[in-house]
Formats: sequence, C-alpha cells, structure tokens
Amino acid sequence: MEKRLLVLGAGESGVGSAVLGVRKGYDVLVSDSGVIKQKYKSVLESHGIRYEEGGHADALSFFPTEVVKSPGIPDNVDVLQKLRKQAGQMALPIISEIEFAGRFTDAKMLCVTGSNGKTTTTSLLYDICQRAGLNVGLGGNIGCSLAMQVAEEKYDYYVIELSSFQLDGMYDFKADVAVLLNITPDHLDRYDFCFQNYVNSKFRVIRNQGENDAFVYWAEDPVIKRELPKYSLKSVVLPFSFEASNKILPLPVEELSLKGKHNLLNSMAATLAARAVGINDVVIADSLRTFKGVEHRLQFVKTVNGVRFVNDSKATNVDSCFYALDSITTPTVLILGGKDKGNDYRQIDDLVKEKCHTLVYMGLHNEKLHEHFDNMHTVSGKPLAVIDTDNIHDAVRLSFEAACEGDTVLLSPCCASFDLFKSYEDRGEQFMNEVNNL
Repeated sequence: MEKRLLVLGAGESGVGSAVLGVRKGYDVLVSDSGVIKQKYKSVLESHGIRYEEGGHADALSFFPTEVVKSPGIPDNVDVLQKLRKQAGQMALPIISEIEFAGRFTDAKMLCVTGSNGKTTTTSLLYDICQRAGLNVGLGGNIGCSLAMQVAEEKYDYYVIELSSFQLDGMYDFKADVAVLLNITPDHLDRYDFCFQNYVNSKFRVIRNQGENDAFVYWAEDPVIKRELPKYSLKSVVLPFSFEASNKILPLPVEELSLKGKHNLLNSMAATLAARAVGINDVVIADSLRTFKGVEHRLQFVKTVNGVRFVNDSKATNVDSCFYALDSITTPTVLILGGKDKGNDYRQIDDLVKEKCHTLVYMGLHNEKLHEHFDNMHTVSGKPLAVIDTDNIHDAVRLSFEAACEGDTVLLSPCCASFDLFKSYEDRGEQFMNEVNNL
C-alpha cells in the first residue's frame, strides 16, 4: 500500500517531517492555512515536496494514510474533522513530529516536559551532554526539528523539550530518560478548560517506558504526587526535592550559575538525567557552575538611571511569573498581559502585594487583568498603581517613568504573546530593543 503523508503546518516541525517523509519513501504533501515563510518554501522546493498555502483544498483530495500535525494546530480544526470523516471506518493516524521522527532512529531519547522550566532544563542537560563528549542533538520545542535531524544527521542521543501539544500526538514513542518538572495550569483553552486533561497529557512522557529507562520527577509537586499512584511505573524512578538538593547536586548550591529556587529544581533534574546516561559528576558540576542560562528567561537587559530591566518574556503562564517575582529582591514594576489561556492570577497575589508597586498591562484585551488587580493594595496598604497599554513602546516607557532608582522593571507576562507579537521571542526582543532605546 502506498504511504501518503499529509503534513499540516509548514513551520519548523512540519517541514522537518516532510523532508524525513520523502527520505523514507512517503508521498508527501504539506498544507498550511496561512502563508508559508520563504525559508521553508525553499527547503520544500529543494526536496521536490509539494505544498499548498492559504487553505487545505489539496489536503482534502490527497487521501493520506497518515497525518503529521504541527503542535500549534488544535485537534478540532475543520480540516482534521473533514479528514476523519473522509476516512470513515478506516483509522487515520494523526501524530506529532516527535512520534514520526522516533520511528527512524535508535538514538537514546532524553525528554523534558513540565509546565515551567522546560527550556532551561533542556538547554542545561544538552550542555552537560556536549561537555561529556556525547554525539548529541537538541530538538523538540527548542532548536532544530527532530525530524530534520533524523533525516540529515546521525546522533546517538537527543535531548528533547516536549510540550503537552507534542505529547498529545505521541503513541509508540519512548523516552529513555523522561523528566517531569512540574504541573500547573497552562494551555487550558486547548484542554476544554479541564486541568485533568492537561495533567494526563503531561504524564504521557512516561508512556512505554520499561525497566531499563529512567523517570526523573519533582517529588514535592502536589499534582505529580497526587497522580503518580495511578501509574504502574516500570522505569527506574529518580525523584528530586529541595530537601534532597545537597545529596543530589555535585557541588554546593551557592556555586550554581543559575540562581533562584526554580533553577535549583532545574539543576537537580538535569543532574539526575545526566547521571542516568552515565555522565560523571565532574562534567555535570562544570556545567552547573558555568552555564549561562537561556534567552528571555529572567534575562538581565541593562540598568538605566538606576532602574534594572529584566526580560522574562518566556513566562507565558502564571506559575512562571510566580518564580520570577519570587527571585526579585527590589521594588518592582511588573509588565504582564497578552493572550490569556484560562489563567488564575490568584497564585501571584501575595507576591504582587509584597513586591510590586505598579502593574503595567500590555495586551489587546486587558479586561481580566483589570478585574483581578485594579483594587488590590500593597502590603504597606497603598493602592497598587495600574497602567493600561496595548503596545510594547508605551509599556516600557511608562514602566520606566513609574520606576524609582533601585527598582526592577520585570517583563513577566503570564500570557501567550500572540495578540501583539509573533512569539515570546519576538516579544522579548522588542522589549530589549525598547529598553536599549531609553
């Protein structure tokens, strides 16, 4: 039977899947509802891969035997419903790029997921693996498409950052080392506003693990602690906790290059995952002592007239903002807002009252922020100042005007970026540009 692969979405993961599909003998069509970036068109054209943009007309006449869906596309979009109906009684596999790529490599998979800390932990673990001399690739929700690397490279290990959306489309894939950092409400708009659905998605990271595999997890996370008894674990379990940090880390906590409670957890997770593949503590300690962190996560920008600016654009949920505020030791002007994902802002109430004197809302729809914060008072009893904006220029300028010498202006939005920006990276870059122009 002819293998016909339909790839929905012509971004990094979609184009990688298409190239891998062609290399493995599939008839491939790439279909995107929007405009495909020229750099991706060039890749598709160089490999002779058919594509359509601005709609899915060709997709519906292609009659695929399998569909690889980009993670940003919800399961209930119209084209998928029509494809399922078209397939009738025949099952139509709809999978993620990670599931597809995993079929064609025997490399060891070190997979990191969680609501917060994924990128930092993944990047740190990749750094450790590189320092250890492993032949290792970086993929998933960070770096180059895993499928493209499987098509064009030959790595022995992959360190993969996995979002819940990627996990949803994974069935036979197995993580040799699975890392579950934490679970807090996020992306609830994609999970019928049901937290349990999101929780179930995160636990897919341990799917198919056996006795030769390892599961690294935060033992103090209340959701993980509650859910874990539901699963019959066959893998080696490697829990980490604040209490056990001195036993787990190969160096004193104060020597970690990444500061803050959240980064202590990230460092322990990366340490245990690295040990699980045989990396020694000398290499791990060297990385933990010198690793520089990732862009847009508590990234210091500059100090202007005594006001410190910090870019935490990657804080796309409330829990991330909680950790950011917890790490700030000065009076704070907090910039937040964007595309709300079903957020519950109560989690940061105490920190906002304790550390912030001004909130700057930055979004097209700030109503929920107004409703929650506008009548709040600081711990000193003063009303919390609130400033409403709908663009990054005003947000930075008005934050600077509201700040005093010794204050921190913190961009930690709690929300997705797609109302005003292309991505959280774009939001962070624009923030830093505006700060540098003050």
